[in-house]
Amino acid sequence: MNDIWTAQHIPDQTGRVAVVTGANTGLGFETARMLAEHGATVVLAVRDVEKGKQAAARMGGDVTVQALDLTSLDTVRAAAADLRAAHPRIDLLVNNAGVMHTPRRTTADGFELQLGTNHLGHFALTGLLLDRLLPVAGSRVVTVASTGHRLRGAIHFDDLQWERSYDRVAAYGQSKLANLMFTYHLQRRLAPHGTTVAVAAHPGVAATDLARDAHPALRLPLTWFSSVLIQPATTGALPTLRAATDPAVLGGQYYGPGSRGELRGYPRLVTSSPASYDLDVQQRLWAVSEELTGVTYPLG
Repeated sequence: MNDIWTAQHIPDQTGRVAVVTGANTGLGFETARMLAEHGATVVLAVRDVEKGKQAAARMGGDVTVQALDLTSLDTVRAAAADLRAAHPRIDLLVNNAGVMHTPRRTTADGFELQLGTNHLGHFALTGLLLDRLLPVAGSRVVTVASTGHRLRGAIHFDDLQWERSYDRVAAYGQSKLANLMFTYHLQRRLAPHGTTVAVAAHPGVAATDLARDAHPALRLPLTWFSSVLIQPATTGALPTLRAATDPAVLGGQYYGPGSRGELRGYPRLVTSSPASYDLDVQQRLWAVSEELTGVTYPLG
């Protein structure tokens, strides 16, 4: 693969239908914009429809807006029903939306907010849309993870919802580790079908509003060293775009910035923490996710 991969390397996306969650701002916006500019039919799946419409107006190409609130399984199901009705086929699902380091809150279904939004909402959405992807050769599910999965990232099955005590950094790490475990296990489930692949990506440190709830100990260094550490959202979106469009990408791969520490730079193939490859934990997390969401994947 090329060492330098930029938006100029995005192949023609004409004829592809792409659904991007959290696409009204930041990385999701840039991912959706680039896909639309390269010919894809793009759906901005967003919580705030009005902001989604404003974002769509700033993009060229065929762009529509779909209401999606990942913090409510009822609205995830409603959004999936709308998307299924509007699109007989889906070529690309980008699970991009997320929250980071929030104070302890719960979703409408009682899940800890970071796990509920970042993992369980996307787990449900993907499962409900999968039969629109499976018949499409070359279709992909791209889930946006984070280097934060390394920061005290573990799946706390004994207190998955952080009801006994709450650590916002560790809870974020758990949710992002769950994103990677979901991707790796989904790829194993998809492999026998031979059409759809699951890939993960992370942006490094990018200029978005994701860190608005971050602990001051993390937020202040980003402010002090912003010119050195932080790259624009247009660059931060490149790992996702590569995972979504590069013909050389394989299922189960993980893309991130190429600099040391994976903070910034052009996207390349990277590896995640050893914990993310634990097959037993992946399988247990999958089973728990199916139980909590009520969504069973049509994969046999």
